[in-house]
Amino acid sequence: MLSCRGSLLSQTIKRKTQNKPKNKTKLKTNKNVSRTRDFIPKNMHLEDNEEEVGFNLKSSAPSHSHWVQPLGNLYFNPGALNSRNIGLGNLQILSDELVLEILGLLEGTQLGVLATVSKSFYVFTSHEPLWRNLVLDNLKGRFFYNRSWKVTYISTFHPSFDVSRIARSSGLRVRDFYSDYLFQSWLCANLEMKPEWLERDNIIRKRGISVDDFVTNFEEPNKPVLLEGCMDNWDALGKWDRDYLVNLCGDAQFAVGPVKMRLDDYFSYADQVKEERPLYLFDPKFAEKIPTLGSEYDVPVYFREDLFSVLGNRRPDYRWIIIGPAGSGSSFHIDPNSTSAWNAVIRGSKKWILFPPDVVPPGVHPSPDGAEVACPVSIIEWFMNFYDATKDWKKRPIECICKAGEVIFVPNGWWHLVINLEESVAITQNYVSRRNLLNVFDFLKKPNASELVSGTTDRINLYENFKNAIEASFPGTIDGLRLKAKQKKMSFWDSVIDSKVGAFKFYF
Repeated sequence: MLSCRGSLLSQTIKRKTQNKPKNKTKLKTNKNVSRTRDFIPKNMHLEDNEEEVGFNLKSSAPSHSHWVQPLGNLYFNPGALNSRNIGLGNLQILSDELVLEILGLLEGTQLGVLATVSKSFYVFTSHEPLWRNLVLDNLKGRFFYNRSWKVTYISTFHPSFDVSRIARSSGLRVRDFYSDYLFQSWLCANLEMKPEWLERDNIIRKRGISVDDFVTNFEEPNKPVLLEGCMDNWDALGKWDRDYLVNLCGDAQFAVGPVKMRLDDYFSYADQVKEERPLYLFDPKFAEKIPTLGSEYDVPVYFREDLFSVLGNRRPDYRWIIIGPAGSGSSFHIDPNSTSAWNAVIRGSKKWILFPPDVVPPGVHPSPDGAEVACPVSIIEWFMNFYDATKDWKKRPIECICKAGEVIFVPNGWWHLVINLEESVAITQNYVSRRNLLNVFDFLKKPNASELVSGTTDRINLYENFKNAIEASFPGTIDGLRLKAKQKKMSFWDSVIDSKVGAFKFYF
């Protein structure tokens, strides 16, 4: 349960300034946490055996506009009643998540009417993700992000309304409103990354290795590696700043979540937004839209065998331009269609965490058939609740910060999380080489391939089309790879079976 002394973080979490030392919130370490953590007031004593963990707010973090406090604060104010419950009436028995899910069924006008019922409904109906969903779900054409999602919705769908009145108002401040869920959403949007989340760097780094060395030491054993110096000749590395990209791309619209936006509009959004899960520009057709972008980078020599290319324009999506502000990123996932990938940072820096295929990250719950992955927390919340636990794991994750000019190789099947530490621009491509071809075939012919395969409209026939195209372009390749895999498997059993007596060998 969250708790914090005084008005909204006024005592235990304070904004960091250049002239004052950092103030930290002290947390009890809890190895089995979900959406909430225990915030401990400054004047409470921590037992000697309790580990203290400090968090800092971003220097630009605003106060919660409605003075929502974590639920634990209620217990430090015995005479107070939770105005959340009073204002909800009979609905107070519902969890905050369920209240918001119900409100998510309403339109903007209905939310506006409901906001006048009570202060509690006012706070709930002002929850920014509700308005974000309304904007993104109902959007028709271009929009401009205007300070908040609520203001954006009103200015977009009700242009005659004077939104300057909303801009001048800091919002209704509600006393004694306690909600872990609403508070944590604000907290995760405004926390800085802790230094200890960034300091672990255990990836292998290589510069100038040969293709054979890469294949032997990393691609065949399916191990991540960070490659330096292999994009030094890219024009993109020297050109792709904001001004260049905006001028080059003009009115072209790029995929940003469920909508499309011009680059200048997206950068305007990125400059203003303060939310738990910022929208991420992730466009697979960037080179078709702006051919110059595709010509200003080269595929590093290690990844040039891409067998999906035999399908021509029928191949699944495979390359993306990625742009996002600090705090944006991708929660834990495995790359599509059992492909491997490389990711090259052109501007900014990214924190990577990777788990091998046989280790499911904490807090991640894939379905048995792999068709769905439940990852109920945001990226920053994963760090708050689960990161420290991985330090004691026998199979620790691979971690690094990938900076501008560096390329990371992500082998097939590896779980990975990425968060931008600053505004970042990157290129990523998924590919299939001979080392991974059989894995891809096995994936594409699974019984539920129609649910698993992504990036193409022809999911059902992708296996047959790809297999036929490989056989036509590279006759004998598939049979050769299967024979090699069979020999490798036999070689393994030869190492554990005594051929003379037919018994297993055990070494102690």
